[in-house]
Amino acid sequence: MALSASSPSSSFLRGSFSSHELKAPWIHSVRLLDQCSVLRDSYCRKFLVKPICAKQKISDSVVPLAATLVAPEVEDRIETEDYEKLAKEMEQASPLEIMDKALEKFGNDIAIAFSGAEDVALIEYAKLTGRPFRVFSLDTGRLNPETYQFFDTVEKHYGIQIEYMFPDAVEVQALVRSKGLFSFYEDGHQECCRVRKVRPLRRALKGLRAWITGQRKDQSPGTRAEIPVVQVDPSFEGMDGGVGSLTKWNPVANVEGQDIWNFLRAMNVPVNSLHSQGFISIGCEPCTRSVLPGQHEREGRWWWEDSKAKECGLHKGNIKQEEVAQLNGNGNGAEPTNESDRVTDIFNSQNLVTLSRSGIENLARLENRREPWVVVLYAPWCRFCQAMEESYVELAEKLAGSGVKVGKFRADGEQKAYAQQELQLGSFPTILFFPRHVASPIKYPSENRDVDSLMAFINALQ
Repeated sequence: MALSASSPSSSFLRGSFSSHELKAPWIHSVRLLDQCSVLRDSYCRKFLVKPICAKQKISDSVVPLAATLVAPEVEDRIETEDYEKLAKEMEQASPLEIMDKALEKFGNDIAIAFSGAEDVALIEYAKLTGRPFRVFSLDTGRLNPETYQFFDTVEKHYGIQIEYMFPDAVEVQALVRSKGLFSFYEDGHQECCRVRKVRPLRRALKGLRAWITGQRKDQSPGTRAEIPVVQVDPSFEGMDGGVGSLTKWNPVANVEGQDIWNFLRAMNVPVNSLHSQGFISIGCEPCTRSVLPGQHEREGRWWWEDSKAKECGLHKGNIKQEEVAQLNGNGNGAEPTNESDRVTDIFNSQNLVTLSRSGIENLARLENRREPWVVVLYAPWCRFCQAMEESYVELAEKLAGSGVKVGKFRADGEQKAYAQQELQLGSFPTILFFPRHVASPIKYPSENRDVDSLMAFINALQ
């Protein structure tokens, strides 16, 4: 996962102003600037950048910074904004305007997702705003050699350093040893993508308040036709935790693919050499192939699967079949019928106990349990359950050998009515703690589902 900041640039005003090269010493790989003068649009705007005087504290849950320039500070407060209204107001805005608004609003708490394909346009737009920006990328370990070479070219072209978020080595090893290197050809790409892409992305986004993607409406009519230019992320959580804590910006949502390429050529932007070989949408090497003239670009991704499933999970909230409504307080809400049995299960760990209906019934009946239990009531198709998968699995790892059992109970479908009546299910996911000497389980009340919050809840009740 890579986060990077680019020096302010006024190159988009070359015709009106002379460029100014900023030079500063490097300390701890962080470039210090006392003051920057940035030219924006048709007027000058100045802002101060405070130097970093100490090395940044690195946390496992926050993506490390590799900044050539620290973005302007954002006031430490949570703003409430109607992003649906903002999306409508900016529907006709240009990608440059949308990018500028995003960077202005979130400062150092937003980053551009760069995959190594034509979304290099996002980096060019960010540079043209004249604002500092950060860039990240996911290295799945299975990208084409041309993509790795392209990363290096982009770094040198823009003078930025890209760092990468990698998948967990233990999870990759377990998947490959149990199912082989190419299991996705037989049982679908979701499991591999979840290990190599979705979970690393989830870890990265926990260090941000917003992210910028290269999604376009014309990329996939079945899954992306209605994406707005800005939205509350439907699938992932940001640094503040909980539903609605992350904002997703899609500056080129309304731009057609041909216009993106016209822009890249006009600005002399470097592109991945695979594009000249017929690759349009570029992902991992085993799952991407070139397309023929007249074929849609997404036909080159996971070509062995039905077109409705052509999302890896990074933008799964786009898929209408899986945008299942979260159960409300009354327990009402839509639920997949034909799809639910085919969705890949989640919360898979050797440290987790899968409870059957009889198992959860026995646990609930016990008044004196040998060990306390924490159990999640979940549905694998629920995006909120998917969003907390990594933290819950990590919780199970932390509690292994501690005397606290960690379990899961699938509470959708035929089990939903029972879970609502007997297990306090109001919405997915519901987390229950079963103490040793208390008959009734205690429901976790918060929407903050990070490991530290869950551990605090359990430690207070043991």
